[in-house]
Amino acid sequence: MDEEIKKFDLSNRLYYAILAVVIGVVGYLAIDMGIYSFYTLPNNETETISVSGEGKASAKPDVAIITLGVKTEAPKSNDAVNQNNTKMNVIIKAVKDLGIDAKDIQTTNYDLQPVYNYTRDSGRVLTGYSLDQQITVKIRSFDKISSVLDTATSNGANNVGNLQITVDNPDAVKAEARANAIAKAKQKAAEMTKNSGLKLGKVINVDESNYYSPSPVSYNTMKLDQAVGGAAPVADIQAGQNEYSITVTLTYKIR
Repeated sequence: MDEEIKKFDLSNRLYYAILAVVIGVVGYLAIDMGIYSFYTLPNNETETISVSGEGKASAKPDVAIITLGVKTEAPKSNDAVNQNNTKMNVIIKAVKDLGIDAKDIQTTNYDLQPVYNYTRDSGRVLTGYSLDQQITVKIRSFDKISSVLDTATSNGANNVGNLQITVDNPDAVKAEARANAIAKAKQKAAEMTKNSGLKLGKVINVDESNYYSPSPVSYNTMKLDQAVGGAAPVADIQAGQNEYSITVTLTYKIR
């Protein structure tokens, strides 16, 4: 009985000794492989500083964009299509005769839909078809805005609106706003580091967000409807200024 107890104790000692060796080896390998680098990572992180600057630039709008449309209903789909296309072709030709270039006229909507009538006795009944066709016209001379509107309504346009006054090519204005934003961000970074005693390194990240403020324009489409068959009211268009605002955030490495 004593001999069996001695053997058991000896085996337990051997087991714990082997376990201690295994734990030691695993711990050494873990440290060597960088598993515990988490505890020393903050000392190796790159210290950075981020600053933002807002730049603005304005430009006078040079184009007007107007939506002209014709909506036609007929018992048969072919009739709706033929009647609508005929009216729209007349409108397009009349607008071109005013000096609007073909490249500045674009079809933006062509929607043919069935028309139903709902009755208590019969439920939903197909009564015909409706075609809604729209074009956008880019007007490069503001003096022609009233003429385009008058010509379109006089030739059958019954959907006129969404007049926009904008800059045809805003890239140059945006570039100016961006340059102003970067200059302000750099100035702010220099002031912050000077006052704090830090030294700027190289820029490691640039982030940009932009905002566009269009000129507010409205046009009374009710007056246009009333003007069919007569002279359209003169549109008093105030172009104003379109403002572009860009915010740039620069992230610097601190030396």
